[in-house]
Amino acid sequence: MHERDDVVIVGGGIAGLAAAWRLQQLREEHGIDVRIRLFEASDRLGGKLQTEHTDGLVLEAGPDSFLSYKPAAIQLARELGIEDRVIGTRDTGHGTFILRDGRLEPLPEGITMMVPTKLGPLLRSRLLTTRGKLRMAAEYLVPPDEDDGDEPIGAFVRRRLGREAFEHMAQPLLSGIFAGDADQLSLNATFPRLRDIERQHGGLVRGMLAQRRESAANPPASQPKLTPFASFQDGMGSLPEAIAERLSGVDVHTGTSVRAIVPGPDRHVIHLCDGETVAASHVLLATPAYESADLLALADGELSALLRRIPYVSTATVSLAFRESDIPGDQVGRGFVIPHVENRELTAVTWSSNKFPGRAPQGVALLRAFVGRAGREAIVASPDDDLLQVVRTELREILGIEAAPEVHRVNRWWRAMPQYVVGHLERLSIIDQRIGRLPGVQLLGAAYRGVGIPDCIESGNLSAQTALDRILGT
Repeated sequence: MHERDDVVIVGGGIAGLAAAWRLQQLREEHGIDVRIRLFEASDRLGGKLQTEHTDGLVLEAGPDSFLSYKPAAIQLARELGIEDRVIGTRDTGHGTFILRDGRLEPLPEGITMMVPTKLGPLLRSRLLTTRGKLRMAAEYLVPPDEDDGDEPIGAFVRRRLGREAFEHMAQPLLSGIFAGDADQLSLNATFPRLRDIERQHGGLVRGMLAQRRESAANPPASQPKLTPFASFQDGMGSLPEAIAERLSGVDVHTGTSVRAIVPGPDRHVIHLCDGETVAASHVLLATPAYESADLLALADGELSALLRRIPYVSTATVSLAFRESDIPGDQVGRGFVIPHVENRELTAVTWSSNKFPGRAPQGVALLRAFVGRAGREAIVASPDDDLLQVVRTELREILGIEAAPEVHRVNRWWRAMPQYVVGHLERLSIIDQRIGRLPGVQLLGAAYRGVGIPDCIESGNLSAQTALDRILGT
């Protein structure tokens, strides 16, 4: 083993931690002597995965769940020995609601990937007008677009399902995922499966019905044990904490930021902000694209410029705990999303105490409100008291809650949500070409090929494997 086989990971969020964990396993599996160092600018690991425990409450600062059908997160939990702490959503008998004209309406049963697969629930729903329902049902007759180019997902949904279905159903669901502008987001980068279904079956309803028939004819050997959304008993912060506890032989430096990376033919020099330098043959950048752009500015100006063109949106979450007796009416569902046409600062509200078990003590209702989205980010910069007041006012108007919360927390996420705008995949292709000219340097994390937690974990896994392959010369 040569001295040059060093790996430096920049960024201690879930992608960087996953890369460190996988490298540690690969090092042990292959019996090689690779030095692994991780630098995180903040004083804690985990990035957006932060959980606070207070007064029996489980308060999530960032994501509260992950998609269980993407295997990377479950597999990582299994490797860490915490799979038994994974929990699914509670069966409340109600799912997601959408605000329409100030009134909460349930998302019709059978809506899959924004596409209706059951006619009855759609016809009975008050979410759409009769005209909107007929236009949505007429999707069956809309011919497919033969153009191979990318298009905004908003334009795609309006073309297939109509304007009303987009404004009052698809747009708020999309905003809940990306906090973005559907007329800017790339269909090919966010929901490529929808384009595939249109091409293969001639339409979305046709495709979903074909999938239902296929599933009925070939039922799975066993039913999935988890609901589509899953979390951990003690909150999402359990995952980075478990990784940090089990890292062995990995030099972890928190409170240490990186200023620049100067590439070399065999080793790259990493300049730290305290004036020190370290050298490594492999550098894994698990940082936001704009931070990676700064780090690589000296190495490749064009690559840096490409990375800066990936836009980001700032958001904030406000958690509020109320006495259940202070909330009028029935507490049903796991939350609701709010269309842009409702003209509110709130974009979504999660009923956390309904969504997962153990999130609040008996007699306490825990809600989490989301504000900030593409084109409407100014609210995020408001002082805590002003932000809390805005959220309380809108919750009063929507849910009738007059009481002050017993506990509240405000968490801001500046430039935290990458936006996969039209042309994103083409930009990634050029970025891949440019990064390929810097042997041993890799980009990973939410900015590129998936914003979800399993996507970030998988990007860490792949970057670790790529680094090992290069070390072994395979």
